[in-house]
Amino acid sequence: MSYERFAYLYDRLMEDVPYEEWLRFLQTKMNKYSQRKMETILDLACGTGEISVPLSQSGFQVVGIDLSDDMLSVANEKALHAKQNITFIQQNMTKLEGLPLFDVIVIFCDSLNYLSTMEEVKETFLNVKQCLKDDGLFLFDVHSLYKMNELFLNQTYVGTDDDISFIWNCFPGKFEHSVEHELSFFVLDEETSMYDRFDEIHYQRTFKVEEYSEWLLDAGFEIIEINGDFDQIVTNTSERIFYTAKKRS
Repeated sequence: MSYERFAYLYDRLMEDVPYEEWLRFLQTKMNKYSQRKMETILDLACGTGEISVPLSQSGFQVVGIDLSDDMLSVANEKALHAKQNITFIQQNMTKLEGLPLFDVIVIFCDSLNYLSTMEEVKETFLNVKQCLKDDGLFLFDVHSLYKMNELFLNQTYVGTDDDISFIWNCFPGKFEHSVEHELSFFVLDEETSMYDRFDEIHYQRTFKVEEYSEWLLDAGFEIIEINGDFDQIVTNTSERIFYTAKKRS
């Protein structure tokens, strides 16, 4: 599948995702916890740039990193269209290299859940620390155990529109608290008036709040705040868990 078609699918299916909530969350935490002016931000797993571009438009110097070269191509096109100077780099978040130090690093939209092992999460935390300035902020969110085990497992979701439909099946993954997302997309080809089918499988895994906390501390971070569903108190039915941490000097 070409990145143009994939981006079309991705952005259309993510139209209802409240990216502005992540941006608001980030700004709130920076205002609350930064002791100096924050100017540089690394957007890890930046995807098609839905967070990178608005951050740049707000005056930050932004670097976006993603594993998918196709996603980065789309993100770069968005940045050019918005007349924003953003550097996009293809790297794995578990193996960051050749980067400057940043004031803030974010991994938003449950992107950390695409790491399948404890070792990969630990490596990512260590890499993030190495790329942060002293007292720099690290913010990320992950799916909760409740969302992974109660809302995803063995569920089927369906969406239909005039020119695109999807079937999304969720199956138990190989490990505890993991899910395989099996997605089938049906996209209208305007030239033939026929629907093309595209299939993808996505794997996600999450861990306990206490485990993420332990790994952050081991990597050299001070945990400032843990929230549920953006800026709420964590409960047994929180769907996302948000972490705000600071690099220890």
